[in-house]
Amino acid sequence: MSTPPLDGILETALYVDDLDEARAFYLTVMGLDEIFSDERMASLNVGEDRVLLLFRRGASAHTTEVPGGTIPPHDGAGPVHIAFAVDDGDLAAWEEHLERHDTPVEARTDWPERGTSIYFRDPDGHLLELASRRLWRRG
Repeated sequence: MSTPPLDGILETALYVDDLDEARAFYLTVMGLDEIFSDERMASLNVGEDRVLLLFRRGASAHTTEVPGGTIPPHDGAGPVHIAFAVDDGDLAAWEEHLERHDTPVEARTDWPERGTSIYFRDPDGHLLELASRRLWRRG
């Protein structure tokens, strides 16, 4: 029997200490649009059908009742890494934008024949990457 197909990653979750500060960073610096937020979490639109979830650390460590069912407990600790895809031509504008928002670029990597990545941190120390869209393309 073969594995049923997947169609990408729909949600990525980060756990943050200060939800208001994290929301402000992702709305202002990253330019994401908010879908929903409450005292436990915020959901932010990343592209057409992808979502970044910000959870206040510890706020989802117990089963959450929602209309239609429950969400099992989950939580995380420590800095993690996520990458946002960008067009090569937009990287310089992103670097200028980050500088205007006092968000220093920590590193830059030029991937042979795959594009470029720039790395920086969010308020919780998560490592964010803006990577050429073609970085992981096959062929």
